[in-house]
Amino acid sequence: MSSSAAAAVLTAADLPEAIRAVHALLDIADIGQGEVDFEAVIRSPDVLAHVRQVLPDLAWWASAGKEHGSSEAGDDPADCLPIRVLDWGRPLDRAEPFIAAPGPEAAAVRWDLDAWPAVPEAGLEAISQKYAYLTLSVNSRDLYQDEPSQDHTVHVHARDRNGDQIARVHWLADHVGGRFTGRVETAAYL
Repeated sequence: MSSSAAAAVLTAADLPEAIRAVHALLDIADIGQGEVDFEAVIRSPDVLAHVRQVLPDLAWWASAGKEHGSSEAGDDPADCLPIRVLDWGRPLDRAEPFIAAPGPEAAAVRWDLDAWPAVPEAGLEAISQKYAYLTLSVNSRDLYQDEPSQDHTVHVHARDRNGDQIARVHWLADHVGGRFTGRVETAAYL
């Protein structure tokens, strides 16, 4: 298991603004073999229907615990609401349909990047895929949807290598018209 530090660089009331920031960051990153992961807690049948249109074979389990229902057991998610969705390794083109699917519910999309490139003029070395991620928290300010809100937060992930993490976060925030808020969360991955 590894982890990265996720720094909030932009919080926007307008979802299209947050998505524009994500696109600007993806234009900087190496995404040749990138993928996206999705996470959400789904509470309503309507939201479940929208999410299943985007991810018909989504991986999920009942919020009360897997013993109360899961995709692994072949249960019907509509009978087990609320459910937790954690779906990994999807193609990049699935991100925006998923962003729209939860409507007002909190969700997160994480882009697994190939790398954050070196930025010689800023003294930054490349950061490998193991620590290069980007997350958009929709209707939430944190990575895990524990702080639902009506705005959306963009987080950049990086590993502190040679003390350049904060410099990289500031550099990336500047490129999307944001600013490093000082908020950093640990993101653990299997």
